[in-house]
Amino acid sequence: MSNPLIDALDRQRRSAWEQGKALVDHLEAQNRDFTAAEKVEWERINADIDSLDARIQQLLDEERRSAAGSDAVSRFGVSAARAGDPAFLAFATGASRARSIEVDLRKAETRDLSKGTATAGGHVVPTSFSSQLMEHLINASTIRQTNVTVLTTASGEDLVIPKTTSHSTAAIVAEGAAIGESDPAFDKVTLQAYKYGILIQVTRELVEDSGIDLLGYLARETGQAIGNASGAHFVTGTGSSQPLGVVPASTLGKTSALTAGASSDELVDLFHSVLPVYRSRATWMFSDATAALIRKLKDGDNQYIWQPGLTAAMPDTLLGRPVAVDPAMPAPTTGLKSIVFGDLSRYYIRDVASVKFERSDDYAFNTDLVTFKVTFRTDGDLIDTTGAVKHLIQA
Repeated sequence: MSNPLIDALDRQRRSAWEQGKALVDHLEAQNRDFTAAEKVEWERINADIDSLDARIQQLLDEERRSAAGSDAVSRFGVSAARAGDPAFLAFATGASRARSIEVDLRKAETRDLSKGTATAGGHVVPTSFSSQLMEHLINASTIRQTNVTVLTTASGEDLVIPKTTSHSTAAIVAEGAAIGESDPAFDKVTLQAYKYGILIQVTRELVEDSGIDLLGYLARETGQAIGNASGAHFVTGTGSSQPLGVVPASTLGKTSALTAGASSDELVDLFHSVLPVYRSRATWMFSDATAALIRKLKDGDNQYIWQPGLTAAMPDTLLGRPVAVDPAMPAPTTGLKSIVFGDLSRYYIRDVASVKFERSDDYAFNTDLVTFKVTFRTDGDLIDTTGAVKHLIQA
């Protein structure tokens, strides 16, 4: 069923997109660059598009979670419906000290929360005003929203994944001649279980007196924090005491002549550096700063190579393949691998069970703080390094 709000936001997005195209076309017709005022306008248009993208995605996520469960799922990303799940309610009220909860990791300084200090919790205690908590927005990791492969295991022992590094080859054999041997070559990738964690301490007064669903907010907030921390490693992690990111694990596809961004022809070269069998499932991934540069590019027929999704639920495309904008991607700066393109299903994320929430009323007994500990174990690596994912590096 169509959502009128999503449809309206999508129309606003398309209108902003057309404004941006008209501005760039106007500059090209006059064969000149942006004036200061036009650059401000261009950045405003891109900011509007990004803001509308984020709002549309949020509404789509809420719809999916609502279809799968309860309103609590749609609001906080917690798979156990908090309003009707006695086990979760027992955890939240302290009757149970541990609980594993599914949290949306796609959606990040620690401090003690109290109602006595306004910015540390006091604003959420009712004083005859709204009981709705207004949260500020932050950039969220998007790599899990692509077609990466996610494996979930019940325990955290090393997970060994065998792979091929070369295949057998055949050749013409003359009559009576010996047939040559050609064996495939194998290797393996070991996925471990790196632990991500966060502690949050809340005064008992805040827990008991809060006029909002504070515990639901904390569950979503910690899930987002862990999702962003691990998501950054899935993109640029070194592989030493942390996951190996897709950027360092990818192979060179194109070296740009530019120190920032890439030309249309260079993106075409990067596109074709990936084998067709991978290309048919490939995704582009880069930062928002890179996206702002690529949105201006046209092909030889004077058509923009970046195209908006046909519907709000569909991603934008670049040269016909979907785009993922991730804040952890390197900036378009000299010598950095700012763009990756390829079959991200060959990047494996290994999750151990689900996010684990634990509550302690005794850890900070002398200060009467309720302590929540959240941990999650995961790892990631590019399984296929024969060229499934390629990168563009700046000059």
